Amino acid sequence: MSTIYVPTGFSWVAASLVSVATLLQWQGISVGNARKKASIPYPQAYAEKAEQESSMDAKIFNCKQRAHQNTLENAPVMVVSTLIGGLRYPILSAALCGFWSFMRVLYTVRYGTGEPKKRSGPILISFFTQTVLSVVSAKVVFDLIKAGV
Repeated sequence: MSTIYVPTGFSWVAASLVSVATLLQWQGISVGNARKKASIPYPQAYAEKAEQESSMDAKIFNCKQRAHQNTLENAPVMVVSTLIGGLRYPILSAALCGFWSFMRVLYTVRYGTGEPKKRSGPILISFFTQTVLSVVSAKVVFDLIKAGV
């Protein structure tokens, strides 16, 4: 029978992953509120171009919807990388994941103004953070393979 070893500090990994779940829930609520304000009916995923051009509420909805969608596209990479990286570097992995979540909040808030250019700083920083965490997790995998685990 195998034993699973949970490294000291892994509770921070769990906490950082809760920040991702909380972020996604908050974004979903924000999108729902923007949808209601813009009167965009389900199952329409985005406001049509004409709607967006004639209504700032529709444009804001599109921006919030896109911020949420982009985060959903990247969340699996963050979760997997945080879990793998956390096996050897729990504090570093948790810090990177938590920082990524924080930058995604800024990204969503800035993008949600209806001015897409405002998202560029936070999205670049969150992408860089995600890349660093991916490298950390790749190093952990490499080390595990090398050790024959």
